Amino acid sequence: MARNISERKPNVKNERSHALNTTKRKQGLNLQVVRLEDGTRVRMSMKDKRTLLKNQQAA
Repeated sequence: MARNISERKPNVKNERSHALNTTKRKQGLNLQVVRLEDGTRVRMSMKDKRTLLKNQQAA
């Protein structure tokens, strides 16, 4: 079972129709299951995954 390590939460915003009616809408994160070097599986957002890969390549 993968666990979440990201502290990020979904964005909550208003959806506006052409008649300017408002409805609450939740925009979820793009969560991916990633296996770390020590073998643990974690769920992180794609933005965090790209940052992790960028830092690994720089080192």
